[in-house]
Amino acid sequence: MMKYKEELRETASQLAAQGKGLLAVDESTPTIGKRLAGINIENTEKNRQAYRGMLFTTEGLGDYISGVILFEETLYQKHLDGESMVSKIHNLGVIPGIKVDKGLSPLSGGHELETWCKGLEGLAERTAEYYEQGARFAKWRAVLQITADGCPTDLAIRENAWGLARYARTCQDSGLVPIIEPEILMDGNHSIERTAEVQEKVLVEVYRACAENNVFLEGTLLKPSMTVQGAENTNKVSSEEVAKMTVRTMNRCVPAAVPGIMFLSGGLTEEDASVYLNTMNSIENKSTTSLTFSYGRALQQSCLQAWQGKNLEAGQKALMARCQANSEASMGDYVSGSQPSSQDTLFEAGYKY
Repeated sequence: MMKYKEELRETASQLAAQGKGLLAVDESTPTIGKRLAGINIENTEKNRQAYRGMLFTTEGLGDYISGVILFEETLYQKHLDGESMVSKIHNLGVIPGIKVDKGLSPLSGGHELETWCKGLEGLAERTAEYYEQGARFAKWRAVLQITADGCPTDLAIRENAWGLARYARTCQDSGLVPIIEPEILMDGNHSIERTAEVQEKVLVEVYRACAENNVFLEGTLLKPSMTVQGAENTNKVSSEEVAKMTVRTMNRCVPAAVPGIMFLSGGLTEEDASVYLNTMNSIENKSTTSLTFSYGRALQQSCLQAWQGKNLEAGQKALMARCQANSEASMGDYVSGSQPSSQDTLFEAGYKY
């Protein structure tokens, strides 16, 4: 009998609440360094503390955000005023979560571009500690890539699906709701139809592995890529086509027991991430499962540019604008352009962090 079963069910339901999504602030130290470098801020713990502290003192954030995904440093960190970051997050009515994977490693025996995700060793002990520290959900990012010469291979699909399932079960044994994230990178020039074909194969394998590991699906969330074409494909498709293909893929492959599908932005611009999500939620008979967001860059790009290391109010205002936009999009109510957004491309080739 799973000890935390009812708690997991309740937490997952709260995270997938109507009109809310997740703020991903789980960038590793090197990755947040790249973000800070973009506004000429040095990557020091004090500056990371100041930036993340700005996010977690944004009044009203809990109106649009149900949970925040943290990097380990932040889970144990204090705000500049001495109060813990976890307390600041709780004050907003938001649930703290934690990134638990240990990054990507080359997959021996697979294609040279393929990876597997590290972090299972010692995970049970770490997740128990994270629960004691206040985290109530977790994230593990597996990465797959589509290429003209055979990626993703069956080996990579099986390896990453099994890792996600083992992580998910381990988290649940410690009381953490696992976010299952099989990301398919946008790199390449493949068609949207090819993405859908691969994504269906990946999701079927993921949920097969979850069944074999006795994962409690009602206490999980899915964080998939949207079904989009390769970033180098010049035959651009409409938001309607992205929405139709994404909803079709999810309906075909995601068990109805999963309470929430929290899409990653995966290098989409801030505005596109909102428009695509809104269009999905405007489709009649789309799904009984919540279709919402778990964005990192697509919620923070404008915020970083406005903050600039010192402009607290401007940074928080920009953050709230994007959170409101995506909250509205998760209900099919977003009017494109009604909130300020950055049109900068957020795509990074081979984004592994």
